[in-house]
Amino acid sequence: MPYIPFTEEQKVIANSVDLADFLRLKGEKLERAGREYKLIYSDSSGSHDSITINGSTWFDHKNQVGGGAIKFMQHHYGMDFPTAVQELLGQRITPLPQSAKKTDIMEEKTKNFKLPEANQNMHRVFAYLIKQRFIAPDIISFFAKNRTLYEDKEHHNAVFVGVDENGVPRQAHKRGTATFGKSFRQTVEGSDTKYSFSHFGKSDKLFVFEAPIDMLSYLTLYPENWQQNSYIAMNGVYENAVLTALKGRSNLSEIVICTDNDIGGIDAADRLKDVLRDNNYENISRILPKNKDFNEDLKQLNGADFLPAVSHKQKEEYHRQAEDLEYLKCRPEKLKSQIYAAFKNGQYKYLAEYALAGSAFFLPKTQRLNDENKAFLRLQSKLRDDYKAYADKIKTAQKQRNLSDSVQAVMQDLKQTARTREQSINTAKLLFQLADNAVRLEVENALSQPIQEQNEAVEIDHKPEPYMEFG
Repeated sequence: MPYIPFTEEQKVIANSVDLADFLRLKGEKLERAGREYKLIYSDSSGSHDSITINGSTWFDHKNQVGGGAIKFMQHHYGMDFPTAVQELLGQRITPLPQSAKKTDIMEEKTKNFKLPEANQNMHRVFAYLIKQRFIAPDIISFFAKNRTLYEDKEHHNAVFVGVDENGVPRQAHKRGTATFGKSFRQTVEGSDTKYSFSHFGKSDKLFVFEAPIDMLSYLTLYPENWQQNSYIAMNGVYENAVLTALKGRSNLSEIVICTDNDIGGIDAADRLKDVLRDNNYENISRILPKNKDFNEDLKQLNGADFLPAVSHKQKEEYHRQAEDLEYLKCRPEKLKSQIYAAFKNGQYKYLAEYALAGSAFFLPKTQRLNDENKAFLRLQSKLRDDYKAYADKIKTAQKQRNLSDSVQAVMQDLKQTARTREQSINTAKLLFQLADNAVRLEVENALSQPIQEQNEAVEIDHKPEPYMEFG
């Protein structure tokens, strides 16, 4: 395709297209999943719903890749960059080539799910899990006897099996047992993502892990009465099997998230919490491994080399910036000029402080209890606790655009001379959103500065004041 000189603005606009709306217009099938959408598509290995969409961002949980709208067109439809941008800007005249769409490969024969042929013994799997991964032999034997863990005949991989409510295998994940070279992982073709490697007990607790070996490691570390509880491995960070397990078992009411102690695992835990709450599950807690994951904890315990935890600098910096905001008493007659000056000078911290103080001022009296300072502190906690790093993956240019739009909306709103209760609540919401956008850009500035290494990264245990609602 010939070179097309797109402007930076065109690229930003294309990359900011709402993918759910765009895909509906293209005739794609979408299903609501909490705050997000799932794209239902088919390829040669079967039907999938592993791609989730939130605004202009997406994530393919099956292939562990994601990004903005342009990357989606490249990844999902196989387009080159110019074609993807043109399509998103609505400039293409010719229709999408049918051969390029994964959703149109329905004519290809879908492969039926079939477990890999089992080896006559599990010598290599036992050796790998015990000697390399330090899993307790009795834990391995339990799942082997239940036929949800075995060794395949062809390559001697460990095969972790997910069964349905009737004990019928519906999903399998292969894990290489070689002690050298790049580790091998693969989900068996035709697997149903609603099921995964798991154990279900009679208690009300469900422990959720990213991978089977994480789950087995946790059971090795904490073996007391473990069979009474329920455990499931997501094979990544996708919640489909978790929701299926919960909806099919009325005894499960407490969910303990045990994802990795790294950026991906922390984002996964926050995202899963939101998905679960959207599905009316409220009793949710989090257990963090000391190192990157529970198998790394086992390795350290056994004197082997291990991978340490990886701090989530973006999330930690947002929390720090939000907590550092200071209360500045709102003077409504000066608020517009204060916001405008802070925005033009790039003083995002001051901008956030003015905006948050203004939000507290415009809250109804019943919510601020005639104490704007306390209302400010509650909004400050809300700002921190509402932040979702997993949904904050856009580039700095788009964040600047969002802040500019937010400033314009607030400036327009503040032209009102009299407000009803509902209008005051809307003003408080707009100012709160402005504070959030300002803090996000302050975080970008802070993270772009030289980073000084910290001896230890600790996720802050924060207990906010009573939650602040608008309305």
